[in-house]
Amino acid sequence: MNVAASKLREWRERPITFVREVLRAEPDAWQAEVLEAFPTQNRIAMTACKGPGKSAIEAWCGWNFLLTRPHPKVVCTSITGDNLRDGLWTEFAKWQQNSELLKRAFHWSAERIVAKDHPETWWASARQWSKGADPAQQAHTLAGIHADFVMFIVDEAGGVPDAVMAAAEAGLANADPERGTEAKLLIGGNPTHLDGPLYRANTRERKLWFIVKINSIPGHPKRTPRVSEKWAQEQIDKYGWDSPFVLVNVRGEFPPAQSNALLGVDDATEAAARVIPEVEFADEVRVLGVDVARFGDDETVLFPRQGRAAMRPKVFRNIDTMATAGQVAMVLERWKPDGTFIDVTGIGAGVVDRLLQLGFPVIGVDFGGKPLNGKFANRRAEMWFTMADWVKGGGCIPDDPTLIGELPAPTYHFTPDGRLALEKKEDMKKRGLQSPNRADALALTFAAPVAHRGFRGQVLQGLSGPRVLHDYDPYQEL
Repeated sequence: MNVAASKLREWRERPITFVREVLRAEPDAWQAEVLEAFPTQNRIAMTACKGPGKSAIEAWCGWNFLLTRPHPKVVCTSITGDNLRDGLWTEFAKWQQNSELLKRAFHWSAERIVAKDHPETWWASARQWSKGADPAQQAHTLAGIHADFVMFIVDEAGGVPDAVMAAAEAGLANADPERGTEAKLLIGGNPTHLDGPLYRANTRERKLWFIVKINSIPGHPKRTPRVSEKWAQEQIDKYGWDSPFVLVNVRGEFPPAQSNALLGVDDATEAAARVIPEVEFADEVRVLGVDVARFGDDETVLFPRQGRAAMRPKVFRNIDTMATAGQVAMVLERWKPDGTFIDVTGIGAGVVDRLLQLGFPVIGVDFGGKPLNGKFANRRAEMWFTMADWVKGGGCIPDDPTLIGELPAPTYHFTPDGRLALEKKEDMKKRGLQSPNRADALALTFAAPVAHRGFRGQVLQGLSGPRVLHDYDPYQEL
């Protein structure tokens, strides 16, 4: 290739310089964010509005990897063969034409890009599964890729089958900086699918990914300039700021999980991003919610909340009722909540009985029991609706990917007599979703109004004076 090693190293460490010098392009602000992350992040997910130049950045990163790594293998796929051919693969060709270096060093064809000096070992490949493929055949699309430097690019990742993504994830297994090997996974798409790889990257698997959100919101400092501000404003005026169309196409955000969902993905992620100073909730009521596992793959969750601040939950698997009671007792002793609500729908009644024996004032809550407000079908629906209002009204939750994924998951519906009901855990599992144990535990903290400990003391004992709270971590020293 006749390129100095020092220059290749610079382009590898500074992809933005590569784009400017080799491809003769100037990245937008959000594209620069991706390029800056590319050298150090193995998993990058781009959640995009309509038309921001997503395929261009995918091609830029692909060309950077091809040029600056020795004997790499880059595998590209998309939701359909037509989309791959007309979108991402055409972008590779377009940007090669901008660079005399890339034209001299590589040969582009309809399905493959190869280094002219090493066509058998230095290449990029466009791959697609057939529409009638089963999961095993889908996985084969990206399987069997072995090299010291491997990259997978998945365009329109929101609708790509899980089997394909699993094969790409498996390709990351051999990455080891100490051995000098590297593997990267770059995915992008519009937030139109409320399941699949892109959705999981933004919710349940958030800690694994470097996420870039791309919008065309008029006046936003990182909006894509490739979308007309006039067009974006027209869509907002026509459909409304919170309409699903604007959420997906202008704001680059996932719409509510269903048209009949209590919370959307962004409701949960915004709640996780909030920071509330301790001084603002230090004297608020403390409530503990406990969801007791009923099945082997479920979690037992202890979730503390104080006013607008929900703290990190304590999570257990395969723990019996006596051990659960012991764990709850330690939190009660340490944190001294003003109210403790425990789900007794399954085996939780045994936990309540044991804690009452030990003298702890806990309250059992039957999820299927009669609600306090007759407009709900049962207590669980009532608690979830109250929790949803709290989240949307400024509640702060821990940055827990599992919780963020659970909150938008269940749907609601109306019963024949017109009451609001929440989707059952069993029905969620039939849809391939996990039981929302952490969200259920947080919902339990809204089971009923709870009086402040100091208020109860004044009423019952005539006590007065200020109440000073500090050190709000209920698990410290446990």
